[in-house]
Amino acid sequence: MSEDVLRPSDVGSDADAPPVEEKPYKIIFEANKCIGAGRCAEVARNWEMDMTTGLAKPKSYFVGEDELEENLKAAEVCPAKKDKGVIHVVDRRTDEEIAPNPHGDGTLSVDW
Repeated sequence: MSEDVLRPSDVGSDADAPPVEEKPYKIIFEANKCIGAGRCAEVARNWEMDMTTGLAKPKSYFVGEDELEENLKAAEVCPAKKDKGVIHVVDRRTDEEIAPNPHGDGTLSVDW
């Protein structure tokens, strides 16, 4: 990977994160790009709509195997960013984006 590529581990603080073995997946959410469609909240218990802001938000940024499928679905159904989504699911063990992964190579697809 190139030095100028943003790695998932560069985003946020993992200081208060649960152990990787317990919650191996990290949610990176581009809240500033959320359009409030609510599709994520329809398919995943981890996502809810904030009625104050009209935007979605995750209940947890770290999830386990038992929560993976629904969070992958939330990332895949998000229509923001021209169907590239603003919900990114990252495998903390490999530091690769697994959803939506539009580049197909595991690089983080945020555009901050």
